[in-house]
Amino acid sequence: MLSRESYQSRGGPPTTTSAIILPLCQPLLLRATQLDPVTQGLAGAALPQSLARRKTVAVAGVLGLLAGMTPDLDVLIRSSDDPLLFLEYHRQFSHSLIFIPLGGLICALLLHPLLARRQGLTFKLTWIFCTLGYATHGLLDACTTYGTMLFWPFSDVRVAWNTISIIDPLFSLPILAFLILGTLRKRPAWARIAMIWGLVYLCLGAWQREVARDYGAAIAISRGHVPLQLEAKPSFANILLWKVVYRTEDRFYVDAVRTGPTPRIYPGENLPVLDIARDLPWLDRDSQQARDIERFRWFSKGYIAQDPNNPRRIIDIRYSLLPNEIKALWSLGLDPAATPEQHAQYLTHRGDSREALPRLWQLISSARSGSALALFQNS
Repeated sequence: MLSRESYQSRGGPPTTTSAIILPLCQPLLLRATQLDPVTQGLAGAALPQSLARRKTVAVAGVLGLLAGMTPDLDVLIRSSDDPLLFLEYHRQFSHSLIFIPLGGLICALLLHPLLARRQGLTFKLTWIFCTLGYATHGLLDACTTYGTMLFWPFSDVRVAWNTISIIDPLFSLPILAFLILGTLRKRPAWARIAMIWGLVYLCLGAWQREVARDYGAAIAISRGHVPLQLEAKPSFANILLWKVVYRTEDRFYVDAVRTGPTPRIYPGENLPVLDIARDLPWLDRDSQQARDIERFRWFSKGYIAQDPNNPRRIIDIRYSLLPNEIKALWSLGLDPAATPEQHAQYLTHRGDSREALPRLWQLISSARSGSALALFQNS
């Protein structure tokens, strides 16, 4: 059982660090539902550069950088008639393991005449560098919380290891620094150091995830619950503060857990599990909107509920700006007057990042005033 001290939080105003960092992070938070292309490009550059010879370090990095970002061109697969189409195709075939050689080949066909041939590379070597860069994309995506169909077309399971936030400067900036050093000095050893740093950080994230899951299980037990599902996801731009979501037979519970040497629990909110017969009695079970709810349920791994502020919206409770809140970043909008063939709407909700960022920093730095233990006992 967690100690009393584990639930305490220190009072005090936001630190000078937060005043400097938060304005820089705000533009990133506005795009927090999207994959960070810079990180993908850096990971794509690091692997081929680490295996290149000194004279090809720079071009290997460029090829890997571009190939590492290419899979996300699947976001162009959209339909004005079907708002959920992109949910099915983003991180699907272009991110699967079986597609890697073909993806690398497509990149090589485009980049060899533009870049690599001018640097004296053979097409075979261009293909190798592009394939290595392309290969990092899906695997890195699987380390985030969004989910990636690594095993398409054999399985439509969205693999999400939940070890790193979509954007994490502590992961990306050291890799960038090592790659710049390697390129300037033409030494692939620096790219190897970048790879090692990335792997160590991902392993640290996996360890922190398990710690957060253990705290989440302890929270559920203290409430007398036996979770049917339980997940821990890193909050924005760090692996110290985690969002723990678990499901009982009839409700979802959301809490924030700060891991580390001085852990904190920030009790959150709860909502009933979606029951279509109870919550949407007007919905035609054979309509397109009903089918869209099931598509949304698949995408959200079952973590869907009715928006308490709008009964015509179905929300994915796994994602929010603050990890101890249920304020969805996206939802499904329903219309009782829709025709049987009409699709549901896909809606995004950015929230107030100016307010959320200081509060997020307080949770990370344990600077939030009041007693987390008292909140926990009253939840």
